[in-house]
Amino acid sequence: MEIIATYGHIFLALALIFGLYMTWGIGANDVANAMGTSVGSGAITVKQAIIIAAIFEFAGAFIAGGQVTATIRKGIIDPSSITGSPELLVYGMLAALLAAAIWLMIASARGWPVSTTHTIVGAIVGFAIAGIGMDAVQWGKIGGIVASWLISPLIGGTLALLLMLSVRKLIINTEQPFKQAKKWGPFYVFLVGFIVALVTLFKGLKHLKLEFSMLESFIAATVIGLILAFIGKLMIDRVKVDEDADHDYHYASVEKAFVPMMIFTACAMAFAHGSNDVANGIGPMAAVLSIVGSGGEVAQKANLPIWVLLLGGGGIVVGLATMGYRVMQTIGTKITELTPTRGYCATLAAASTVVLASKTGLPVSTTHIAVGAVMGVGLARGIGALDLRVLGNIVISWIVTLPIGGILAALIFFILKGIFG
Repeated sequence: MEIIATYGHIFLALALIFGLYMTWGIGANDVANAMGTSVGSGAITVKQAIIIAAIFEFAGAFIAGGQVTATIRKGIIDPSSITGSPELLVYGMLAALLAAAIWLMIASARGWPVSTTHTIVGAIVGFAIAGIGMDAVQWGKIGGIVASWLISPLIGGTLALLLMLSVRKLIINTEQPFKQAKKWGPFYVFLVGFIVALVTLFKGLKHLKLEFSMLESFIAATVIGLILAFIGKLMIDRVKVDEDADHDYHYASVEKAFVPMMIFTACAMAFAHGSNDVANGIGPMAAVLSIVGSGGEVAQKANLPIWVLLLGGGGIVVGLATMGYRVMQTIGTKITELTPTRGYCATLAAASTVVLASKTGLPVSTTHIAVGAVMGVGLARGIGALDLRVLGNIVISWIVTLPIGGILAALIFFILKGIFG
């Protein structure tokens, strides 16, 4: 308690600096994953992706981000044994933030799409082993994370493959593909609005003190989907046949009809990501603010001030703008060649998998789902359409994320403990 009282203001300053660094890393890697399919398919430019992310990530974090966040990520450690030494938890959370931010920076510079959640989980486990002991870690949770390396891409990829096959059957492999694209386009826009609205409603709008039952959520999501489908129809109707482009590539006009759908998908994904992951990324920062603010009380949950959410939103936009292009390149162009139809299928499959996971408790990662979904649309053209060397590097980066995050956090924990006592 004495250490908290003496160095409280320093801990707060470090929490803000490390937290901002961490949210920058989330923008450079995690948000880039969410926008990669839209940019890679050619539907929007990097500049447009940054503008969309700036608006909709903020909106998602603000409207549906929530005021309360679990400070001990995913219940992976039991802090009860250190309630008498809250400074250990402060060192640990600061170490976890800095370690995760460093790894996200390294991965982003290499263009590796890694899981932000796994990075912070690995870092917290590393600090827990170093600072509390092996028994403090809930190892069953770690087993679930390892399982997600296989489950996430498998579900995302399967859904993307099924969606791609539906687009082929209903639109591409017909006698009048452009006419069919205009006919089915509003239905696909409806799916985007419906599914992403469900993601948000299932998570709950505690921030606005709104709680919906399962039935109410489905009705609200249907209404939102119908409104977006109507707007989408107006936009798709404005797309005209480009005979010159069709001469070079038979489906060029069909792909143009999918561009408005991709814009909806990009906005929706940015909103869903902002509502789901921004608050999660700054959970350890909220933990430090809570412990210092209460004079040393260790709580499992802490209020998340609005200004912290704003800080998080600002950090991720700067991260996306400064280094996000590397990860967007990997997701959007290096795994397989994306077009608006393929990018649409991959993004919608990723959003659908998040809905499924949020309701069933499946241990999934949004990053791994996005990569799996891109693989799924690539597989629709055969295994030769995938760059297996790039995929191999991505899988290795997933496997090393947990141990590297843990080792870095343990080292930083000991440094902080040595400095402050």
